Amino acid sequence: KGMFVARPWFFGLHMAQILLLEGGAWLLLCSDVWSVPFNAMSLQVQVSWLQHDLGHSSVFKTTSWNHIAQRVLMGHIKGVSAQWWNHRHFQHHAKPNVFSKDPDIKMVKLLVYGIKKIKFLPYHYQHKYFFLMTTGASLRSHRYYDVLNQSPCSLKDLAWALSFYLRYFMCYVPLYGVLGKVYCAFRFLESHWFVWVSQMSHLPMNIDHEKHKDWLSMQLSATCNVEQSAFNDWFTGHLNFRLNISKSPQLLCAHTPLPDEHTYLFPTMPRHNYHQVAPLVKALCEKHGILYQEKSMGTAMADVYRSLKNSGELWLDAYLHK
Repeated sequence: KGMFVARPWFFGLHMAQILLLEGGAWLLLCSDVWSVPFNAMSLQVQVSWLQHDLGHSSVFKTTSWNHIAQRVLMGHIKGVSAQWWNHRHFQHHAKPNVFSKDPDIKMVKLLVYGIKKIKFLPYHYQHKYFFLMTTGASLRSHRYYDVLNQSPCSLKDLAWALSFYLRYFMCYVPLYGVLGKVYCAFRFLESHWFVWVSQMSHLPMNIDHEKHKDWLSMQLSATCNVEQSAFNDWFTGHLNFRLNISKSPQLLCAHTPLPDEHTYLFPTMPRHNYHQVAPLVKALCEKHGILYQEKSMGTAMADVYRSLKNSGELWLDAYLHK
């Protein structure tokens, strides 16, 4: 049906959006306008969504062109290694929500996801201090991961990342200093935007040690979906298409979620076609007596808070009584 064919105008518009946001942020900063952090935040998050498309090779016809464009976006606009991102992201897709194998949940010193009798932070308050956590510092602390491996691609990533800092010092430091409040504000807001969108699909789901399940069963319990709308598609970079599909209660006592369109069914499909393939997935589910479920954006984000609160209470009980 042509659903794996990318539309150049779609990704061209997203690139134009990024360029407009970048230029607008600089012009607003020159005019000392208070909305600069929001403009810069939107720029960085939209770059994250577009480079994610490129990492999945869903924009250009060849993998090499996708990765070249991804390296430019990640390095020059975000100052981060694209190869480092791919290294982590591919592991995440291979073993989502599996302890010690999914790098996205390697935060045991900051958050607990189950009964762990460790004492580093007051984890029964993690649902509150989660609001103060950001990933921006983490991204930059790991940006030299591949450079340490001394591979040619890593050196290219380093060069592109250095170009980000060269542009930053030339365009922005003269306006507000090396670490001005504007920079800190938009990095903090950007990190929250990115973390809530990425984690609302995974954090409320099952997180456990390796159970040696078959690939499909392992994927089934790791994601949930957020309903579609024009705003949700833009806000999440179409990562709201993480469909939590479960067996009908009439057929199974326990719900068995099925994988989403993007991550597990069609990883190289351009995101502008997710809404077209979704009815086909729904039809398949109806044919086999499977219930198709999704959450609202508000419910999905509230579930992140609730899951952190619940796991923190489990930790407290384990720490005090076991």
